[in-house]
Amino acid sequence: MQRFAQLLFHLFLSHSGLLVLAALDSTLFFLFPFGIDAAVIILAVRRPESRWLFPVLATAGSLAGTMVTFWMGEKLEEAGLERYVHSRRLDSVKGAVRKKGATALAMLGIVPPPFPFTAFVLASGALGIDAIRFLTVVTLVRIVRFGAETALAAHYGTTVLRWLNSDVVAEVVSGIILLAIVMSAISIYGLLRHRGGNRLKPGSPAAA
Repeated sequence: MQRFAQLLFHLFLSHSGLLVLAALDSTLFFLFPFGIDAAVIILAVRRPESRWLFPVLATAGSLAGTMVTFWMGEKLEEAGLERYVHSRRLDSVKGAVRKKGATALAMLGIVPPPFPFTAFVLASGALGIDAIRFLTVVTLVRIVRFGAETALAAHYGTTVLRWLNSDVVAEVVSGIILLAIVMSAISIYGLLRHRGGNRLKPGSPAAA
């Protein structure tokens, strides 16, 4: 199982893999804490000739996923948020969106996991936050975040490589990947079940 988890992660350690991972990481259906950050750092250390490109790819993928999530929020509108955001978090998320505005909310994109940024993106779309301003600031803060990680990887390259090649790190990464697979599966199942229940609830056309 550990070998499978490591193989799965290595599939993302390429130019196209990084782009896909970054996009998935910014959606509601894929949970991989620190996955995109780890991928940027590893690639920056292992492929110094392409080091400048990895923050760009990670930002582009992240922006694509963020746009999808924001668009979902626009389609759901406020009444539909409860389908995707846990009730214990929903009120605080909506309150923050209404209070902070597009720029301040987008700045939160610089915060790494476990901060629930996708919930704020979804709510921003649902509550009518300015999409152009929001996505522009998200792009800027993501390039800063991934650029800083790349710079650190370049400076501490040898140390990072030794650390990444250790057995402890391999086991921790494998555990995180397996946990991400389970959490993503549970998230997708819960969303599908919730949507199915809404379609078949008493009084709906499908249940009649």
